[in-house]
Amino acid sequence: MAKTNRKQRDPRVTDLRSLLRVPPDGKPVSLSSYDPSAKPGGPSGKVHARAGMAGTGSRLTELQDRLFAQSATGDRRRLLLLLQGMDTSGKGGTVKHVLSGLNPAGCRYRAFKPPTEEERAHHFLWRVERSLPQPGEIGVFDRSHYEDVLVARVRGLVPPAEWMQRYDEINAFERRLAEDGVTIIKVFLHISREEQLKRLLARLDKPHKRWKFSPSDIDDRALWPAYQEAYEAALARCSTPAAPWYVVPADRKWYRNWAVGRLLLEHLEEIDPQYPPADFDVEECRKRLLET
Repeated sequence: MAKTNRKQRDPRVTDLRSLLRVPPDGKPVSLSSYDPSAKPGGPSGKVHARAGMAGTGSRLTELQDRLFAQSATGDRRRLLLLLQGMDTSGKGGTVKHVLSGLNPAGCRYRAFKPPTEEERAHHFLWRVERSLPQPGEIGVFDRSHYEDVLVARVRGLVPPAEWMQRYDEINAFERRLAEDGVTIIKVFLHISREEQLKRLLARLDKPHKRWKFSPSDIDDRALWPAYQEAYEAALARCSTPAAPWYVVPADRKWYRNWAVGRLLLEHLEEIDPQYPPADFDVEECRKRLLET
């Protein structure tokens, strides 16, 4: 098998990382300049997106298998996909559609909810450290440590001096992870306020979706400007060379799923995991096996 399969990419598909990456220059970010219904670098429509995702899925399965296999020789590389976004932006839906074909044995999924009493007794990164992927694994965070500079900031859960310090702590933490072989893909699912309203109303109107709705969703929606400001600060302060942010327009579910799958694929192809060579005499083992 060839060492790299980058040549197998559709040449018509632009490198999505360059289109969606937030520049790691610390400059202010304005989410109003990003169109939540856009489809940068994407297919023309839903049908083509689904066709593209089928090919992406088979390639992701192959690369995941290689990533897991090479860890058997002590290779510490692994991947962490981090999903953030306002309610209804599609964090759970993205996981369902993009990662459904992967081997669960090589995945580590964590949905971060409000911290428990035990978690509040520790540093805010403590529960994140305990959920990180092991070598060879693909980890997925549905929400993450960024809740501690988003919800904590907007809701006033900690003093401003504390959440402001956390940006530097997060950057140092992610830099350490990158140095230890973790490829970090941080995705902000950018949904419009109008689209969120439609999705929240759908949860109320459809009985089978009401379990997803909480009255607190209305309270958070009332704080939309404050959350947008908090996200802008997190994107500007924490998009670094070691762990850049990517803004994925999320009003079109098909584009959202296609884009996150493509980002995952591009990063895995860059890692270029390989099956480790046998550390034994293959022919000798074949001969012995046939003699049994």
